[in-house]
Amino acid sequence: MPPAYNAGQRAILRDVTNETLAAAEEYFKTDDYQAYLRKTGGKSTAKAASKSVTGSKRKSQEAQMAQTDVDLDDIDVDDMYVDKSCNQVRGQIRRLLDSGEMKVGEFCAAIGVSNKSLNDFLRQNGTMKGSGSATYSNAWAYFKKRELAGIKAPTKRAKTTSAAESSASTTVSLSGIFLDGEDTGSVKIYDTCDEIRKKISAHLTKPGITQAQFCRDLAAQLHTGVNIQSKQLTDFRNKKGARAGNTSSVFYAAYVYFEKLRLAEGKPKSKHRQEMEAAWPNGFDIVHGTNRGYWCFGNERPHEDKLGRVTFH
Repeated sequence: MPPAYNAGQRAILRDVTNETLAAAEEYFKTDDYQAYLRKTGGKSTAKAASKSVTGSKRKSQEAQMAQTDVDLDDIDVDDMYVDKSCNQVRGQIRRLLDSGEMKVGEFCAAIGVSNKSLNDFLRQNGTMKGSGSATYSNAWAYFKKRELAGIKAPTKRAKTTSAAESSASTTVSLSGIFLDGEDTGSVKIYDTCDEIRKKISAHLTKPGITQAQFCRDLAAQLHTGVNIQSKQLTDFRNKKGARAGNTSSVFYAAYVYFEKLRLAEGKPKSKHRQEMEAAWPNGFDIVHGTNRGYWCFGNERPHEDKLGRVTFH
């Protein structure tokens, strides 16, 4: 009886001849895709020479081929089962961008989507929220190809130059800055959750900044001495909404951290900060979560504005 192949193996076998069947079956056993290409003569340089790849996509491919001699365009995953949820793919995208391996524009070019499509997908939250987005399907295929090619998933920002190391070592010290209410964990917040998420994303793209170190920096802002785990940070970043995540320790600690950073760098208050102070004179609500209920009259419904204020219409 012939062996039974799964969907992924059938995709590999689609273009395999009788002469290369043995090599394909060996690949299924060893998962060594590069060895399979060598045995079948499917070297990436031959096909890559005939492809028209320009700009950012060429840069991303050169970075990938620095890790492996396989051209991702040579790998076919069209018939493979999509084995990751939208949230999992969002996590893969963020880890890649946070590592500094690729810039946003380069990644968009590599998977063939616009910046808007990528941003819209990343702003969503939910296991399959965004399943109809081209970013979801294209990014899944991109990371699956990297996996099959043996390209290691990025885990932290690469240290590429001495300048990056120098930048990390000269980060402004926050040790001498204290905020009112910090000793009791009651610092008044004047940022929305979405605004803090933007600051976190921008901060993690700085040279020498890793997610693990940032979690330690956040924990240092809490008077309770508790740790902040990477999962907590990821969960907060995956949310969307002015008040989404307002009870999270990540939100509170991040606000304290960025406020200290602003003071240390001598930067003025932003327009958003001034609007928040006017809208929330006693500080942003970090007690009542977004799952709270409201009493409404007649056809009234609660509506949340960009500053997290709830009104009834």
